[in-house]
Order: sequence, then structure tokens, then C-alpha cells
Amino acid sequence: MPCMPFTADVVLPDGALARGPQPVLSTGDGLVLRPWRGEDAGAVHEAFQDPLMHQWHIRRSDSEEEAAGWIREWQKEWEGERNAQWAVVDAETDRLMGRVALRDIRLVEGLGKVAYWTAAAARGQGVAVRATNTLTRWAFDEIGFHRLELLHATANRASCRVAAKTGFTLEGTKRRAAYHQDGWHDMHLHARLREDSA
Repeated sequence: MPCMPFTADVVLPDGALARGPQPVLSTGDGLVLRPWRGEDAGAVHEAFQDPLMHQWHIRRSDSEEEAAGWIREWQKEWEGERNAQWAVVDAETDRLMGRVALRDIRLVEGLGKVAYWTAAAARGQGVAVRATNTLTRWAFDEIGFHRLELLHATANRASCRVAAKTGFTLEGTKRRAAYHQDGWHDMHLHARLREDSA
């Protein structure tokens, strides 16, 4: 089936991500963003036993085997260029601290959505802020994205602080836009443009 031509220039061409391997990114202050590995399954399963994860995420992990299946999905996503997921680990020990991702990528428009979580034992150390800053710089400076969005439940004040600390401007509220275990939640929409100052 022939594709319809665009009326405006494409911001990022197909292959902007998948033309090379998924990179390893350093925060420069003790954390590394790296592709997921099969041996991370135990740590992912453990992270998803935390009640706070259940509050803000729509999935739960019932076994290490299930978490291993997620990781296999995450590993394949780079080639598809619709989602890209990184494990956030301690640079010295490789201990899993969290996850950061670009989701719902639209290369033609240079758009993506930043998502993250932090393992319970790593909270209070600025993991989400450091990982988000690193991912954002890479997406804008190395790849050439035009706009990144960040959404979180309005009741999730910790995520709102992360958005503010990483320079994502609050643009508005999407009413009853996400369904969690306790019902519908309004969502804050934050965004950064490439030309925005850090």
C-alpha cells in the first residue's frame, strides 16, 4: 500500500533511533542508563512488589518469569522506534535503581513522552531527576527531538516535583485521562521543547 506524502518536512527520519544500537548514557554523577538485560528480571519483579508502584502503574508483576517477558518486550522496542526503555543502575554496582523511557515516539513530528519509575530502596536520591535530565539531553542534543511530554496523575506530587526540577513546563490538566486501581485520575501534562533552557 503506498504511503501518503507529508505536507511538511519530517522532523526525524525512520531509523533515527534504530540505525545504531541502543546507547548507554551516563548521568555523570553515579548513574548509568543502559539497555535492559535478562538478568534484571528479579530486580524488576521485586520493584513491582512495592505498593506505591501499584498506585501509579497499571501493571503488576506476579513472577520473575513475567518480568522476564516484559524485559524481552523492552529489548525489542528499540528496533520498532515507538518506545525506548532503559534500566537506571548504579554505575559501580549495576544495582537497579529505576527505569526511564521514551514512549509513544512519533519520529515524523519529533515527539515522545518521558516516563520513569524508581525502585523503593533508591528513592530520595534524585534518581528520576538525574535519569530524566540525561535522557532529555540525549533526545534533544544527540537525536534532534523537537518536543518531549511528561504526564502524571495530579495526585502524584512526587512526579510533579520531578517534572518541575527537570524543566518540564506544566501546560494543563487532562481530565479523567488515566485509569488506575482506585479509579479515574486527572493527569498533568508537562512538556519541554528543544529550545527551552534547562
